[in-house]
Amino acid sequence: MEIDFKGRVAIVTGAGGGLGRQHALALAKRGAKVLVNDLGGAVDGSGGSVSAAQAVVDEIRAAGGEALANGASVTDFEAVQAMVQQAVDAWGRVDILVNNAGILRDKSFAKMDMADFRLVVDVHLMGAAHCCKAVWPHMVAQNYGRIVMTTSSTGLYGNFGQSNYGAAKLAQVGLMQTLAIEGAKYNICVNALAPTAATRMTESLFPPQILDALQPEAVVPAMLVLAHESAPTRTILCAGGGSFEAAHITLTQGVHVGLGADAPEQLAARLAEVTHRADEQVPQSGAAQGAAEVQKAMAARG
Repeated sequence: MEIDFKGRVAIVTGAGGGLGRQHALALAKRGAKVLVNDLGGAVDGSGGSVSAAQAVVDEIRAAGGEALANGASVTDFEAVQAMVQQAVDAWGRVDILVNNAGILRDKSFAKMDMADFRLVVDVHLMGAAHCCKAVWPHMVAQNYGRIVMTTSSTGLYGNFGQSNYGAAKLAQVGLMQTLAIEGAKYNICVNALAPTAATRMTESLFPPQILDALQPEAVVPAMLVLAHESAPTRTILCAGGGSFEAAHITLTQGVHVGLGADAPEQLAARLAEVTHRADEQVPQSGAAQGAAEVQKAMAARG
């Protein structure tokens, strides 16, 4: 099956360079009309210019594709709404949203200014929420949509000095989980991509030989699969260096200890049993966790 996007309209945020640029180029090469969004700021979010987005648009057009530039900050909901309307006015629809925009303000939590914590959350989490909210009515009306969140191994597993970034990135997974449930009846699939790639956001984290192996292009296949009409939904794909994995938020079988006065002591004594991962499951909704707990409670009552 060929992965193509002929007739599709895509919005890629943070697409003026790095991974977002590769996403935009790949979608355009495979037939999508692409709105290239980028604030044009520094890695820490300061500054701004539409020139970075325009350069990618020029690249797409030179290759025979269709593209538009947009310099909105994803933290500005009105500007995001105007961005989506720009795509709709030009091409009549929006089929794909790739939430890629992001910044870094790294420091250990003890030394981190809370303004830097809030700004990173605003860009990554609220930025993604703004974009999803703006495209949602269009996707509902056309009964079709593909949304790709950009999460991170830092959000999934932690990384020293990135508490703000990790919190925002895992929050995108939480947003994905519920939007996928709510979007199912409208044929809106929502997934997340956890990339490992050599970009200006990661160049200080890896030595040169590792950066050479982690070209952004190697992540793009995962994005294309998640953005395609054949996409799964509620899937977290990890990608880097040409390798691909799936991450899951799972639930162990656990134990029932009841409501007795010694419940804390029983739980402490059986904690290894609670955390044992044999036969763990991936619940289909938050309610499934509660249902499993009710089932165990009722079974204990006989």
